[in-house]
Amino acid sequence: MAHNQNGIVLIMVMWILTILMVVVFAFSAMTRTDTYATLSFKEGVESKFIAEAGIERGIMELLYRKQNPSPDVVLEGTEPWKVDGTYYYAETGTGEYRARLLSESGKVDLNKATTDILINLLTTLGIKGKDDEEPAALVDAMMDWRDADDLVRLNGAEDAYYMSLPNPYKPKNADFDTIDELLLVKGFTKEILYGDGEKRGLADFITVYSGSGQINVNAAPKEVLMAVPGITADIADIIIEYRKTKEIKALNEVDAANFSRYLMTEDGNSAYTIEAEGKKARNNAGYAIRAIVTLEGNKYKYIYYKNPEEIRPWKAQQ
Repeated sequence: MAHNQNGIVLIMVMWILTILMVVVFAFSAMTRTDTYATLSFKEGVESKFIAEAGIERGIMELLYRKQNPSPDVVLEGTEPWKVDGTYYYAETGTGEYRARLLSESGKVDLNKATTDILINLLTTLGIKGKDDEEPAALVDAMMDWRDADDLVRLNGAEDAYYMSLPNPYKPKNADFDTIDELLLVKGFTKEILYGDGEKRGLADFITVYSGSGQINVNAAPKEVLMAVPGITADIADIIIEYRKTKEIKALNEVDAANFSRYLMTEDGNSAYTIEAEGKKARNNAGYAIRAIVTLEGNKYKYIYYKNPEEIRPWKAQQ
């Protein structure tokens, strides 16, 4: 009998030890998970503040550019930041950020652009509508959305189309207030506006803050330059290469005088996009912020702020 009792006690002790081991392992796993989560949250917050430092640096650079539009002497390493989307990198503590400035005047303004500019831009980007509409059809729909009349262009849309949708609404018949409004326009999708991961979306090349039908030749990306009738990829490359070392003061400097109807050499407005990404030094991805600011004298004002923004792959400094 005593032998049987000893065996039962041994089995109970083994079960208790097994349960205790399971509890210990479970507690250890929970602790490790909590530790990693806390570390990830901490690094995320740090990356956010680093990105905000990039935004503040961008604002400082814009104010400096405004106060020193054409400095006579520029020391190496103190050159004003360009407003054509060039990335600038800086280290801060145990992290680093990259930031860039984009003048809204270097983009195509949805409210001012002509149909040929818009069609060329969509064609250059290889964009078609959700039902495989051609660029001309998408532009017709855009124009019908922003014009004040009820006349339907060849491939456009007015009340009859929008009111026939499962969730009906009326076209705005007024200027676009944001580029996001394009998602309400016939034929447009999120992939068209923001890209699909493989190719860039239309949002990187359009604006509602320029206030001009002309495009700033010093700030426009290649795709926007190629949207100008008559400008080929080779001409766009010549312009971009020239402005790497010297700001274009007159269109004839790059043999672009014939495009004066579409191009200008000044900012033309005081609205700028600032994109900044912050990350810890050992990470490959971080936290991104996009802001649009206007300058009024020595002051600035946010008119758009997205936090966090889509994270793009971190490329090596070039």
